[in-house]
Amino acid sequence: MKMLINVPETVVADALRGLAAAHPELTVDVENRVIVRRDAPVAGKVGLVSGGGSGHEPLHGGFVGPGMLSAACPGEVFTSPVPDQMLRAAAAVDSGAGVLFIVKNYTGDVLNFDMAAELAEDEGIQVAKVLVNDDVAVTDSLYTAGRRGTGATLFVEKIAGAAADEGMPLERVAAIARQVNENSRSFGVALSACSTPAKGSPTFDLPPGELELGIGIHGEPGRERRAMMTSGEIAEAAVEAVVEDLRPRNPVLVLVNGMGATPLLELYGFNAEVHRVLAARGVPVARVLVGNYVTSLDMAGASLTICQADEDMLRLWDAPVKTPGLRWGM
Repeated sequence: MKMLINVPETVVADALRGLAAAHPELTVDVENRVIVRRDAPVAGKVGLVSGGGSGHEPLHGGFVGPGMLSAACPGEVFTSPVPDQMLRAAAAVDSGAGVLFIVKNYTGDVLNFDMAAELAEDEGIQVAKVLVNDDVAVTDSLYTAGRRGTGATLFVEKIAGAAADEGMPLERVAAIARQVNENSRSFGVALSACSTPAKGSPTFDLPPGELELGIGIHGEPGRERRAMMTSGEIAEAAVEAVVEDLRPRNPVLVLVNGMGATPLLELYGFNAEVHRVLAARGVPVARVLVGNYVTSLDMAGASLTICQADEDMLRLWDAPVKTPGLRWGM
């Protein structure tokens, strides 16, 4: 398997050095693995900290900046960051208004963010936490108890980030983040396996002509394996899984997300099919985002995330944002 890397042992550090060179508006601590917006801490503003294993870029480091995260902690590939990273990040962004930890529901992430919250509070930093668990495909999996955290992480980070930028207090920012998560559902499909730098080959066996419905972002098994389907058939399966669980009553935010190796040509075609199926079900779309945002290294495939959004959530979604991975209105 060919990869554009030096050696597997330095792949995360090399990427962080490249991020720092491309984005001088960020402070990137390569040794301690912490990415912080350069103007942090911002007086009177709640700090937002997230993180997780590398390999899902631009999540999370690509979402650090005005309108989204204050800091991110990248772990090794598909491996949780450690509490020391999270504590450093919290200390770097705390202005006295408190810090919100946004945590995807994976066992290592949950345990380490819980430990970091205790350490931060020992140092006088007020911390609140929100758990993202939007994946409807399976309950309990290789990496987690309960539903996995996937595409809704982007919605939570964007909308809560806008609330924090407006100067809302920690309790309110945390409540908005939880509301977004509770109103979001996701479903992913893999057309190929991903390959980690350490292994150098596919992490699971997916024969030619087959796909995996309900895949996780680390290559965890989904609901079932099927013969290859058309884009329209995949859209019908994904929308059904999400809508049957969420049963939206309001207009929805839609994320049509690539898993890392799916070109925009295919993603926009898939988006057309998603809109067709949603319209047939009478679900109005308020906003849509298409692209590779919550990825799984070089996996081919896509995920669908839908958030039932009220007017305030849409207003916060539309608020300006300026990060390496997402920007508008600035």
